[in-house]
Amino acid sequence: MTALLDVLAGHNDPVSLKQLALETRLHPSTAHRILAAMAVSGIVERSDTGAYRLGIRLLELGNLVKSRINIRDSALPLMQRLHQRVGESVNLGVRQGDEIVYVERTSSGRSSVRVVHLVGARAPLHVTAVGKLYLSEDGAEQVREYARRTGLPGFTPTSITTLPALEKELERVRRHGVAFDNEEIEQGLRCIAAPVRDESGDLVAGLSMSAPAERYDADWAPLVRETAEAISAAMGHVKRAAGTSPRA
Repeated sequence: MTALLDVLAGHNDPVSLKQLALETRLHPSTAHRILAAMAVSGIVERSDTGAYRLGIRLLELGNLVKSRINIRDSALPLMQRLHQRVGESVNLGVRQGDEIVYVERTSSGRSSVRVVHLVGARAPLHVTAVGKLYLSEDGAEQVREYARRTGLPGFTPTSITTLPALEKELERVRRHGVAFDNEEIEQGLRCIAAPVRDESGDLVAGLSMSAPAERYDADWAPLVRETAEAISAAMGHVKRAAGTSPRA
């Protein structure tokens, strides 16, 4: 697939299957099968003449990658400031399907707990504070589909494993504007998260602070929220007055 994309990227005009197979040294049937799969997802487009070119989906993915890079650039100085103020790990996570992927982290180096928030690490949405932020913005049917699709697996005794409990938790997130992980992904580890929004008001990341349960302080929530709002402002988000927008 990568070889085919590289060849297509090197041509301004649509490329025939024969030429693609020749330049990638793939058998034509193999190249055709891969191209057909990519065409379904919009990664490539097939013209009326049967030639192929790069698809619009790549532009969408490229913009997504670009936005995440910008988020990291905007977030890191503010994450470091929060870390220096409190002394605990500060994390930045983004949604990828049914999981959160952690894309940036400042480490406290103080924890004896095995912190799961390593850069590149993944975790299910329903057992992470950042994941709950994303689920809280999904519609009721989307949340039900997530529950059916994943089965809401538990990782600790406090993990949320039923749909009614998840729905109740998400309502709490919507009400307070922050989300919590009460030792749900790892025993002995608690977390607070607040949303990071772009100029359109869309949720593009979650900022979280994690700490061992014995050091955890619920009063950190305003600090996490303020930092997330500062990152959002750096991304171009303008916080509106209460009542003017559901995302204010």
